[in-house]
Amino acid sequence: MEAISHAGMAIGITSKDGIVLAAEKKTTSKLLENVSREKIYKLNETICCAVAGLTSDANTLINYTRVEAQRYLFRYDEPIPVEILVQDLCNLKQGYTQYGGMRPYGVSFLFAGWDEVHGFQLYQSDPSGNYSGWKAQCIGSNSSNGNQMLKTDYKEDCTLDEAKSLAVKVLAKTMDGTSLTNEKLEFATISMEDGKVVFKPYNDHQIDALLKKEGVRSADS
Repeated sequence: MEAISHAGMAIGITSKDGIVLAAEKKTTSKLLENVSREKIYKLNETICCAVAGLTSDANTLINYTRVEAQRYLFRYDEPIPVEILVQDLCNLKQGYTQYGGMRPYGVSFLFAGWDEVHGFQLYQSDPSGNYSGWKAQCIGSNSSNGNQMLKTDYKEDCTLDEAKSLAVKVLAKTMDGTSLTNEKLEFATISMEDGKVVFKPYNDHQIDALLKKEGVRSADS
């Protein structure tokens, strides 16, 4: 839990037409080459996740969920329901809390996805193996302040654009520093287009455009 409380914040917000995931990247050096995503991942065609905690633990568990999703697809010829995948992962995580000589996985997840039964869903899981469904949730550093803002400003009938605006607002108020830049953020949406679930990770230019639209990008960034 200590690793999670010091990790960059991750936010998930559901809307009537999709889900927004946003996360803070804590860059340790300007010399670090930015070649891969470290906070938001695609698990299969209908599910993605955001993480807060130990990146090495997250990579191991993400690989596990991807394999489980493919096994389900091979066995039943349909995408795995969101909650079933979350349950599979939490069963694994809970097992590591029961035995001596093994530490729990030091990572918390926000799972965003869609299935035919429940539509768009957002789940949080913690290192103990507990999970719960949410309409909007923050994990990571300063998450208590972020969740308080979500309680105040979140509307159940919000659109995807309104959810993106709220995510930027929460990050702008809770992140360390005075301004947001694409170097500090990862952003993605999952929505329905032409009857298909579409996962859209944002590149640097798209993040810049979003921040400029919301009026939180500094003039010199």
